Amino acid sequence: MKSFFQIVCLFLFIVFSSQGQITKATLLSTESISANRFLAIDALSNRYYEENGVLYKINTEHIWQYKNLSLGKIVKIDTQNPLKIAVFFEGFNTVVLLDNQLNEIQKIAFIENKNSIIASAIGIAAQNKLWIYDAITQKIGLYNCFNEDFKLVSTSFPGNFKHYESDFNHFQWIDTELKWYSCNLFGEINLIGQVPDFDKIQIINSNLILYSKAEKLYILDFKSNKTQEVQNVDKSFDYFNYKDQILSIFTNRQIKNYKIIVP
Repeated sequence: MKSFFQIVCLFLFIVFSSQGQITKATLLSTESISANRFLAIDALSNRYYEENGVLYKINTEHIWQYKNLSLGKIVKIDTQNPLKIAVFFEGFNTVVLLDNQLNEIQKIAFIENKNSIIASAIGIAAQNKLWIYDAITQKIGLYNCFNEDFKLVSTSFPGNFKHYESDFNHFQWIDTELKWYSCNLFGEINLIGQVPDFDKIQIINSNLILYSKAEKLYILDFKSNKTQEVQNVDKSFDYFNYKDQILSIFTNRQIKNYKIIVP
């Protein structure tokens, strides 16, 4: 009986210790700004936002803008390469590539491609290529921006994305059943795991995610199976981004930068 009681206590300790931990954020700076939507922050800490259909890029010294209202709403931008930014206008099935001063480099209308692509997700890939999820074939493909060639690489699957993001070598997504998948350049799809329900989310690496739910922010470590609540941050925000121990919280009026240490 004594050993059974000890086992129960140990189990309860593991459960509560894995779910009740706290990470406290330290406010570093606050910046006033006006924007309809924040879209991204790049590796050089440039911020990208949309105001009345115009894309803006700002840093401490400069501000640039890109305007193309004829293409409708900006659905997503990919800034992992600050010298070649991909702007996705899903309503017009088009991606525009911009340089670091938001000058147009290339406009890609997928409907004009010989493969008649209908893109519902995009991202910058390696070797001057774009990740594309094609809604017609329901497959992930790689679009070569030089020769306009499109090569399907994955098997078919429903594009029921709740969230997606990519790097040069992987396209990752979380579906509506909260399953987290990754696809590499060869089209190999792997199930990484199940994530909690979320309002917004950022994949930090293959073990860590940062997500918000009901105006609270959490860090989930898949390796240790521990969730920590991030405290001392604004309860209401439009967008957040974590990089190099700096958490940036965006509202439509302010950017607040916090110092946090993730597992």
